[in-house]
Amino acid sequence: MKRILVVGSGIAGLIAALELSRKHAVTLVTKARLEDSNTRFAQGGIAAAMFSDDSVAEHIADTLRAGAGLCDPQAVEVLCSEGPRRIRDLVRLGVAFDQHNGELARGLEAAHTRARVLHAGGDSTGLNIELALARAVRAAGIPVMEHTFARDLILRKERVAGLDVLEADGALHELYADAVVLASGGAGQLYSHTTNPSVATGDGLAMALRAGAQLTDLEFYQFHPTALAGPDTFLISEAVRGDGAVLLDANGRRFMQHIHAGAELAPRDVVARGIARQMAAQNGLPVMLDATSLGASFLARRFPTIDAACRTRGLDWSGTPIPVTPAAHYWMGGVRTDIWGRTSLPGLFAVGEVACTGVHGANRLASNSLLESLVFAWRCAELLLKEDVNEIKSAPFSPFITGAKEAAVTFPLSPHLSANNSEPVSRQALQSLMWNAAGIERTASSLGACAKQLDRWRPGGGTIHDLETANLLALARVMVAAALARRESRGAHFREDFPETSTGFQHSLVASQEVANTTTTC
Repeated sequence: MKRILVVGSGIAGLIAALELSRKHAVTLVTKARLEDSNTRFAQGGIAAAMFSDDSVAEHIADTLRAGAGLCDPQAVEVLCSEGPRRIRDLVRLGVAFDQHNGELARGLEAAHTRARVLHAGGDSTGLNIELALARAVRAAGIPVMEHTFARDLILRKERVAGLDVLEADGALHELYADAVVLASGGAGQLYSHTTNPSVATGDGLAMALRAGAQLTDLEFYQFHPTALAGPDTFLISEAVRGDGAVLLDANGRRFMQHIHAGAELAPRDVVARGIARQMAAQNGLPVMLDATSLGASFLARRFPTIDAACRTRGLDWSGTPIPVTPAAHYWMGGVRTDIWGRTSLPGLFAVGEVACTGVHGANRLASNSLLESLVFAWRCAELLLKEDVNEIKSAPFSPFITGAKEAAVTFPLSPHLSANNSEPVSRQALQSLMWNAAGIERTASSLGACAKQLDRWRPGGGTIHDLETANLLALARVMVAAALARRESRGAHFREDFPETSTGFQHSLVASQEVANTTTTC
């Protein structure tokens, strides 16, 4: 029996902990409550080819198409072919998916050619999955360290050997293990407008960066097209548009059908940019999402969470269109892994949003995120169950194919204290800078100015909030460097000064500061 630490309590972390506990001594570490994660906020559902009028091949084709040429075909095949079996495992673990006429209910979302998105509790799919898996973890007796902040990975003889953690009472501890599985989610708090909860500060990604793990495709951050416009960002599921809601400009006219043949159900990057440009054309006013044709009873039944959120804010979306705006939603880039969760560091594994398996390419297909977490967390556990944990090597990565337009920039990956680091970083200022300079549309001038400001800031303080902000600052630096290096537009990365897609660019790669201080796009 080996000791394994799992960091994070979303769907990926909970699945990994449950499966690994069948053979190993597992401890799950989470910085909030066990039930608090980005998973619980997932509304639309989870995509899988579960129906007779659908096929794995069609799901694969839709995923590849959305990924804008950067998906790893092997990873996509794994995702789509193993997805149905893992959905059935979720049912076995207590997830009650909605049904219609005695069969699984399903919805249609953007860029899917078939209705294949399963949901639970209407628009509270993530919450239902989170609570069911959390109950299973507690029932299995798996030790859970709640309110425990993972500060850094412990390295011994070039192998990850544990975690340096900070508990809620301020006590510091070193937790040693034979392997660490990162399932710590994304970093939506990089931006001033995000659908992610406050815990999404990229801590696992930043730890991996400092430890020397390879990170890839960091320039690709997906912005969800429709978040409720207002002081508190609230996600309005893509499934609402899948069921027939449309987008209107300030004059009450539809505009997306003039931008893309898919109109409101075009790929997410297309819809987000379409909305952003329409907002710019109407002096920043939000666009309107018109779901009135769906009727009050349907909206309340199919989307109870959104319905309640609208009514709490004094909005009757069954009778009047509601204001929406894009918001940061999902990071396609992350710690580079293979299809078993192995990273470039022995002893370190990564699953879920913190990982980059290559399955999403440059633009994630709607409702593939929960599926990715489920499928690859299970595979990672399978590997750690069947092999001697201490004998598992780092992932045998092949070098990325270098095209004709290889670009490289030298970049310090850790905050280096110098005369430049003269200003303490403010979380709010960092988020505002990233939203304006490294958001939906980017240019060399905006990114360059952003990089200079990021270099002037220095992290400070030892509270958990301070440590989170330091992690965000480190990740902002590498994301902006990768975005500057990618002089093309592809998927979620749009450069106004390079609006075309180039065949010369493939994947970006951030190497560790100890090995080579470079970000390379090839």
